[in-house]
Amino acid sequence: MGIASDLIIIIVASLIFAIIARRLGQPLIFGYILAGILVGPHTPGIMVGNAHNIELLAEIGVGLLLFELGIEFSLKELRPVRLVALIGTPIQILLVMAFGYGLGEFLGWDRTASIWLGAVLSLSSTMVVLKTLESQELLGTLSSRVMIGMLIVQDLAIAPMLIILPQIGVEDAGSGPLIWAGVKAVLFLGTMFVLGRKIIPMLLERIARAGSRELFLLSTCTIGLGIGYATHLTGLSFAFGAFVAGMVLSESDYAYQILSNVLPLRDLFGLLFFASVGMMLNPVVLFANLGTVLLLVGAIMLVKGLIFAGIARIFRYGNVVPLAMGLGMSQIGELSFLLAGTGLAVGGLNQNQFALILAVTVLTMLLTPALSKATGPLYDVRKRFLPDQQLTTINIKTETLRNHVVLVGGGIIGGLVADILRRFGVPYVVIEASHRCMKRLTDNGHPVIYGDATQEVVLHAAHLDQAKIVLITPPAFDVTRTVVQLAQHLAPNVVTIGRTNGPQEMQTMSRLGLDVVVEPGMEASLEFIRQTLAQLKVPAAHIMRFTDEVHSDLYDTFHHGQEKALRKLRVSRNLFDLHWIELGENCPLAGRTLRQAEVRTRTGASVIAIEHHEELQINPSPDTSLSVGDLVAVIGTAKQIREFTSTFLPCPVGDLIPKEEVTPA
Repeated sequence: MGIASDLIIIIVASLIFAIIARRLGQPLIFGYILAGILVGPHTPGIMVGNAHNIELLAEIGVGLLLFELGIEFSLKELRPVRLVALIGTPIQILLVMAFGYGLGEFLGWDRTASIWLGAVLSLSSTMVVLKTLESQELLGTLSSRVMIGMLIVQDLAIAPMLIILPQIGVEDAGSGPLIWAGVKAVLFLGTMFVLGRKIIPMLLERIARAGSRELFLLSTCTIGLGIGYATHLTGLSFAFGAFVAGMVLSESDYAYQILSNVLPLRDLFGLLFFASVGMMLNPVVLFANLGTVLLLVGAIMLVKGLIFAGIARIFRYGNVVPLAMGLGMSQIGELSFLLAGTGLAVGGLNQNQFALILAVTVLTMLLTPALSKATGPLYDVRKRFLPDQQLTTINIKTETLRNHVVLVGGGIIGGLVADILRRFGVPYVVIEASHRCMKRLTDNGHPVIYGDATQEVVLHAAHLDQAKIVLITPPAFDVTRTVVQLAQHLAPNVVTIGRTNGPQEMQTMSRLGLDVVVEPGMEASLEFIRQTLAQLKVPAAHIMRFTDEVHSDLYDTFHHGQEKALRKLRVSRNLFDLHWIELGENCPLAGRTLRQAEVRTRTGASVIAIEHHEELQINPSPDTSLSVGDLVAVIGTAKQIREFTSTFLPCPVGDLIPKEEVTPA
């Protein structure tokens, strides 16, 4: 069966080892690599017939992996930590590359191989870090946001590396090939910008109109892999072209549909890529150099950890953040497999060097979850000997922090709440981890603590134990959960209010102890209802009663109770209503007293208040005169209000209650 049998062998072996890796709590790529080792040419037993064919198919996996990475790239994720991500990450890459170059020289490698080693070591594993953060329920913390921001920039750095590094080993070429590669890259990026803004979106729109899922999938693969192949023909990296194609399409209206089409193919061909990496690993070489491998693992993780921790401190991140970054990002990344494979293909690395890099990379990945889990205990030990970093607090009067509100997050929602609390004279303090938001809040005079609310020391600084309410505004589920758990531990009597995303999260957070849940989707639907009924001339009092009932039903039972509210709307015409009406120049009431107008006799409605020249008169006497411009409060049933408007207003407003009863769909 040729290549078909090879594919079956690899897929079956990968499935078995992926299940084992999953059971052990490790990323699936470890299972794929082990499967590749098992069926590779360096291991006796069942093996593939032609490893080279698998390597060729694996190149498609590389292209799809970079294509998907480009589509998912988002500047929005970088904004909160943009300084450390955009400035700190290049510094970190250069420092680790310098260390890797020195390490290569120490091992006796030549100049080219040492440069490749430095580049390989400079990247961390997005896959492993995200998996570790997720399993430890740390996504959404300040340290996780900084790590993810730096990982995004690291992933972007793979593109220029794939252009520059292959040119380094060219003999007697000087800087010419490097400059020419840069020129080609710039020309390619310019061409892709034009195609991505004009031609490709138009092409995708026409294909989408055809309504064929198969055509759309085919066009997606053609764009991603075709552009990658075009860059390969120009002498640039196939993976670089696929990545740029993904970035161009990330701004398209069809980005999410493209991503959903690509992911299954990426997973399948990505499996072949990681399996092919394992097939290139020679276990004999690994065990023959086991001592060297272990020493390299220790040295690399120690130095990378110190560099990441140092970068965090340079950019003024304190407390647990440097330790979390040092332990969580000290591994070598999955994209390093791609770099190492490219280095092997162009002659920058030999087989033994590649095998050594592969072994070290896999071991650093395997050690990461255990190291990351040690962050908490190590931080507790550190606090015993070293005081916590002094938190930045601005505009805070400590003596006022009694029965106050702790606002977690000072974004759009938090800033608005802070404005209202200040207007009502309620004491409050804002905890904000973004320097930009912190600066905006402090410029507006709000009391702010600059720090991560998921850290106990920050909540202590906000005097949580003496607070009345904790309002958690960030949308991240993990942030809300962590703050709620800390609040229950530090201040069991404080009321916690937080936002969730959907009924499932509402139920989960309710079980975890969140006292008041706000679900933005439900609130938006209620506002839609409110505005729709207002346009249908339903009286404000009826709208309020109805939406309050729906609100109560939604939050109490999530799905069961709308019928009860609808029944109340049907009978609302029998309830009284209150309307404020401004008297115009042609209004018959103007210039008359209430006794002369005989409002109650003629319509059944009653005038209960009059605002005249900004002075409010409650329960006016029958001899009170009415003037043009007065605001009159009229109370009565819906029928009585209609009678009043038709009798006394020159332009009736029409039915205030729909004539057709509302019936559920």
